[in-house]
Amino acid sequence: MTIVTERMMYAEYGRSLIIRPADGEDTDLFFDEICEQFDNKKIEQDSEGNVYIMAPTGGESSDQNSEITLQLRLWAKQDGRGRALDSNALFILPDGSKRSPDGSWVSNEKIRALSKANRLKFLRLVPEFVIELKSPSDKLPELKRKMEEWMRHGVQLGWLIDPAKRQVFVYSRAVPEVAVFADVASIVAGEPVNGFRLDLKPIWSSLADL
Repeated sequence: MTIVTERMMYAEYGRSLIIRPADGEDTDLFFDEICEQFDNKKIEQDSEGNVYIMAPTGGESSDQNSEITLQLRLWAKQDGRGRALDSNALFILPDGSKRSPDGSWVSNEKIRALSKANRLKFLRLVPEFVIELKSPSDKLPELKRKMEEWMRHGVQLGWLIDPAKRQVFVYSRAVPEVAVFADVASIVAGEPVNGFRLDLKPIWSSLADL
């Protein structure tokens, strides 16, 4: 397949390159072929088959995201009930969309429900816990819509972190209202990752402060 420019929609720095499938095209094959052509890029797909190729992050967002992944991974290894995955993990959701959160946790129970072969592929499951990190180029309303999408698909707990405003938006299936925490030094999770505490001080700090 050759992707022609008429099917692409370009955007400014920090936004996505969007490629739309042709009418009647198999959207799963469409996604796989784009992944082959845009190797090593972060790619997602919505329920209508549109593919989003994400712009690379800047140094500060990369530093913050690696800190989140590190803390979640270390906790998950101690806890032992599941696995922490980084921003490269892609989940195939029930409506056919394919999404990659900046950080996630999946229980061993869900992983064991997949065949060993399918554990090597894109994960056809909904993670129990996700974290989305707002980069300077992200639009907050778009990230909030993405968090709502995660919750609709069955995520139990989600954190949307905005380092610029030092805010954490907490989405929980147990609580209908979205909670907002501002300028806190840390945040402690409830179910399903009860006991996980994220130290926010390294995330609030800026590379510009070095």
